[in-house]
Amino acid sequence: MNYTPHTDSEVKEMLSDIGVSSVEELFSDISPDIRAKSFNLPEGKSEFEVKKYLKDLSEKNSGRLVSFLGAGFYDHYIPSAVDSLSSRSEFYTSYTPYQPECSQGWLQSIYEYQTAVCRLTGMEVSNASLYDGGTALFEAVMMALRVTGRKKIIVDSGVNFIYRSILKTYISNLSVNLIETELSKNSVSSKDILSLIDNDTAAVVFQNPNFLGTVDDYSDIVGFAHERGALAVESVYPISLGLVKAPGEMGVDIAVGEGQSLGNYLSFGGPYLGILACKKKFVRKMPGRVVGKTVDVEGKEGYVLTLQTREQHIRREKATSNICSNQSLCALRALIYLCLLGRQGLRDLAQVIYNKTEFAKSLIESIPSVEVNREILTFNEFTVSVPKKADKVSAEMIKKGFVPGFPLGRVYKGMDNYLLISVTEKRSKEEISKFAATLKKIL
Repeated sequence: MNYTPHTDSEVKEMLSDIGVSSVEELFSDISPDIRAKSFNLPEGKSEFEVKKYLKDLSEKNSGRLVSFLGAGFYDHYIPSAVDSLSSRSEFYTSYTPYQPECSQGWLQSIYEYQTAVCRLTGMEVSNASLYDGGTALFEAVMMALRVTGRKKIIVDSGVNFIYRSILKTYISNLSVNLIETELSKNSVSSKDILSLIDNDTAAVVFQNPNFLGTVDDYSDIVGFAHERGALAVESVYPISLGLVKAPGEMGVDIAVGEGQSLGNYLSFGGPYLGILACKKKFVRKMPGRVVGKTVDVEGKEGYVLTLQTREQHIRREKATSNICSNQSLCALRALIYLCLLGRQGLRDLAQVIYNKTEFAKSLIESIPSVEVNREILTFNEFTVSVPKKADKVSAEMIKKGFVPGFPLGRVYKGMDNYLLISVTEKRSKEEISKFAATLKKIL
């Protein structure tokens, strides 16, 4: 069935119905110098034709590439139950749960999500989620400024460069003294950070594993920061917490992270999930919402918004943030994913990922002229030194069906010959072996 365009008389009739005389009049509020001269739209198509056109367009993207790309966003297996359960009608209550009597589905799921995040991170309280890992990091920094009344922030350069970019953008018009440390052999230099912490420092910000994959114990930095009255903010990769020491175990004050790896699809960049949890004493400085459990006048359990700290709910000057929402659906998916895995399941998953990563390391480091840094501990990502520009290696590997990792020269000076390679549970031993063999052939 072909689409039949409207006749001139039909167009005039429609324009008349809405009170304008011409199509141009619809755009009269737009200045003529910036108004499009024409839209050059193709002839209309039927629904069937549009779907076929979009399908053909999408197939120009190669869906057969085997990905070893991570850099903060990871290709994990998502159980079918996550899609099924997150689509149930119990969660179709009000998106913004101001009226608890008609929002119990969402409110309970958020309450349980907060509980799961606290158990995962070892922290005492969690909010109802934020937009993504980057904005969560910014909000944690703002919390530290409010708590301490200081203006100096120390950020390790091993923190994801996207998060650091977001942070710089948000504070560009604020009187904040942001200091970034230098990388030392792909890891944090404790001496450098400790030398920067003083009585003017509001917070020390680090990531574990860091952007280059290095896993470390930051307890000494956290302790030294506390001695100087500063807070410790850690960005985490949630799946790694199945094996890696949790923020709460290191005495961290505020833990943040990107929750995409917990049951959420990569989806070309979002929507994602910002995790933020902290010590209970800082709860009134925390942005966003907190859902609590209570009982009604009849003694029945119920869930309500216990804290709402944005300017819409309280006086503007007392608001902690103008974050206007939480990522309810993404948080729900994260909760379902964590419940499906359970405590032991998360540990098992993390162990599988670690083992496959070590297997990949052993194959790749056997390639002549390729170096894997064995001086540092990693979880699922590691840096590889190759004998030519990593960008060129990446381009050649893509032609062979592999996304080989992230060329680090794009964000770190002097690292043009380094690739950041990521392994998840979805990468089979066969794929890893073919990847290493292809890399060897190209080099």
